[in-house]
Amino acid sequence: MADLERRMSVAGFWDHPEAAQEVVGRLKRAKAVVAPVTDLTSRVADIETLYELAVEDGGDETYREVSDEAEAALADLDRLELRTLLAGPHDGGECYFSIHAGAGGTESCDWAEMLLRMYLRYFERVRYAVDPVDRVDGEEAGLRSVTLRISGSYAYGYLSCERGVHRLVRISPFDAQNRRHTSFASVDVLPHLDDVEIDIDWDKDVREDTFRASGAGGQHVNKTSSAIRLTHLPTGIVVQCQNERSQHKNRAEARSMLAAKLYQHEQAKRDKELAKLYGDKGEIAFGNQIRSYVLYPYQLVRDERTDLKSPHTDKVLDGDLQEFIDTYLRHRAGRKDA
Repeated sequence: MADLERRMSVAGFWDHPEAAQEVVGRLKRAKAVVAPVTDLTSRVADIETLYELAVEDGGDETYREVSDEAEAALADLDRLELRTLLAGPHDGGECYFSIHAGAGGTESCDWAEMLLRMYLRYFERVRYAVDPVDRVDGEEAGLRSVTLRISGSYAYGYLSCERGVHRLVRISPFDAQNRRHTSFASVDVLPHLDDVEIDIDWDKDVREDTFRASGAGGQHVNKTSSAIRLTHLPTGIVVQCQNERSQHKNRAEARSMLAAKLYQHEQAKRDKELAKLYGDKGEIAFGNQIRSYVLYPYQLVRDERTDLKSPHTDKVLDGDLQEFIDTYLRHRAGRKDA
């Protein structure tokens, strides 16, 4: 970290903006690892001093303060220990986060919109930055798909725990007979690759299509064909970006996403377990879900992988997801060690 700081202090550092931004990004990621440990060490020293004061004056209020501070420090220590489970090559970095509606038409599109709201609330809680990349709205309500670029400490590591099919059971607001419906949507997470070279022949292997970006209700975001769709011909992988007015920026973002998908594709071929998860991901339908959200005839959120349950469906759908993510991290680590 000291070496990175020295490089930033050298004259002419900002003469090459792209290289400079890469160094700044590396420094931020390094500080994200070191700062919490330094802060916790300092807090423990303060608690020791506070305890000595409590012993001297014998006041109950001081002892209560020591107890509260110690509990908070233990909770933060637990969070730091969890981070040691995020040791993958891309766990500490940014990611692309996508939601896709599954079988069920309008119901699933509405459920995909509900999931988007839930995750946006979670991103706000953990202070992750969110940049929209692409969105396709449903014909009647909700959305068919949405892709976001998520920036923050360990964004990919934590959010990779949410990859899979999510199932909703409720009384349908779109059914005049008020019948119970089951809807599905899937979450996919790709690492944003800064330092991995992917060999792509952009001229030979990739077809580029341009089109006009459109927003909700079919309103044109702009009047020119600035949106970009890339198709990797050897694999059939397709990505698109329509967030920016600039075709150049959309192309750069789409290329970054395609590189991430191809990297993931190659990883999957070398790992059969990842192939199941990353490749087809199974049908977005019953039997493949990682989590079920039941709103009728009872209220319950259940993670099918860890069996963690919560009756507080309103809190979970409002972004209270950390317990589910942490529990799966521990479960995943245990499974790898088995």
